[in-house]
Amino acid sequence: MGDSETRRFTLLSGGDTPDLPEGPDEGLADVLTLQRPSVPSSSREAERDLYQDSLAEYCWARDVAGLAATTLNQLVQPVIEICTFYDVLPWELTSRMLDQYFAGPGKRGRQTVRKKITNIDHYFAFLEQRYAGEIRRRFAAIVESPVDAFNRPRHRGDFGLRIPPSRQQMEAFFAAWRHSLAAARKYPVAVRNYVMAKITYISGVRACELCRVRMGDLHWDNGQWGRFLVRGKGARGSGPREREAFMFAEGRELLWWYVEEVRGLFCDDPLDPYAPLFPSERLPAALGAVPAVAPEMHPDTFRRALRAASQAHLTGTVTVLFPHLLRHACATHNYEAGMPLWDVQVLLGHQWPTTTIGYLASAKADPERTCLESSRRAVRRLTEET
Repeated sequence: MGDSETRRFTLLSGGDTPDLPEGPDEGLADVLTLQRPSVPSSSREAERDLYQDSLAEYCWARDVAGLAATTLNQLVQPVIEICTFYDVLPWELTSRMLDQYFAGPGKRGRQTVRKKITNIDHYFAFLEQRYAGEIRRRFAAIVESPVDAFNRPRHRGDFGLRIPPSRQQMEAFFAAWRHSLAAARKYPVAVRNYVMAKITYISGVRACELCRVRMGDLHWDNGQWGRFLVRGKGARGSGPREREAFMFAEGRELLWWYVEEVRGLFCDDPLDPYAPLFPSERLPAALGAVPAVAPEMHPDTFRRALRAASQAHLTGTVTVLFPHLLRHACATHNYEAGMPLWDVQVLLGHQWPTTTIGYLASAKADPERTCLESSRRAVRRLTEET
């Protein structure tokens, strides 16, 4: 446990020294530890300084633990948010204040509130372990988390069921979308959006993963039909992790056509291995008229384009598409076509099969047909052995 103001060596006095005056605690050593401040300080400015130091040290500790830079800001943002709202310091927060804020002004979706309260609780665990003694000595305050047994969030599976369109509806949607590309006002942009949506459906990649793919990430010779490198979602805030995504035969043909005939129509160098596979049409003016490398497309731009295309060309009960629903459609349709659960898990890049099962909630599996096929395989294997 460290002191924000005093960094001293331990001084020992007393014990067997005969010249020391006798006091009420005779026989006990007077120890001046690193945590004892040299000058008592209890001003409001000192409290705020300690608060800022604790936030910085907490981020450093989590950085050492291996969390990504994008995650560090999210750890302390809920603490700053609620302390700014009440104009108090963290050790002045109470459970009632936490309840009133997240039930009123700070009320958001269940998942967002659960994540914020969990981050606040983790920060208080750090504060209790490293700064509780110093805060009690200097400011006469007890550090206690405002998250107690009554308002502690619990994950109750509050995610809605995502039901993707059927395979026939998806095929008709992409056929109608491709037929309309010839009349598009911006042909390269329209083709780029179409190819991104089709590759998302074929390979099951996320929107943020697909937008980060570069020209040098295409590996046409890997596997049977080629693969491409994506920087996937990291687990437990560890940052993006690289993995290979699968093209399949249809995706290879589509990407080859896009790279050969459409990618060169954008105002950058498509031969640069660091150039994005799906560039943005809005180029920064600071880079000049013809920059060497264009900026990558933003995922929100892709989401808006997919939403507009689905409203124009998709028919059926599902009328609006978004990239993650295409990912669900990829998992569901491949599983219904006979792909084993393990292969679907590898396709989506999941670490745990329980995560993959959540994507197959609407899959129409046939246990009877699967049982008959497994019996036929066993008969064939026994026949070949004999």
